[in-house]
Amino acid sequence: MKTCLIVDDSKVIRKVARHILETLEFTVDEAGDGREALDRCEASMPDVVLLDWNMPVMSGMEFLKLLRQRGHEDQPKVVFCTTENDMAHIRAALEAGADEYVMKPFDRETLHIKLQLVGVA
Repeated sequence: MKTCLIVDDSKVIRKVARHILETLEFTVDEAGDGREALDRCEASMPDVVLLDWNMPVMSGMEFLKLLRQRGHEDQPKVVFCTTENDMAHIRAALEAGADEYVMKPFDRETLHIKLQLVGVA
């Protein structure tokens, strides 16, 4: 079974994403910020990370850069999931190592397509 780490400071978004991912037969873990997410990845690397941009403690971009710098062999796919939708943000995310980008709010079909595009669904 594929694993997904949802990284978002919103409990509501984490709950909605968890429900969708579980219907897609993912094992799901959650983190409320980038620091917590890094700790979770060090403990057990997921197949994919669903990542919010704006969070307290450590932003999604800071998390992504640190994750990619660590150079683990089993790097997860990273799908940014955010309200930041201008081309500058999207380009910055992809340049930092994100694999895909999905806009909030999202639905099951949209998330499933993005997961298929990165090869985990």
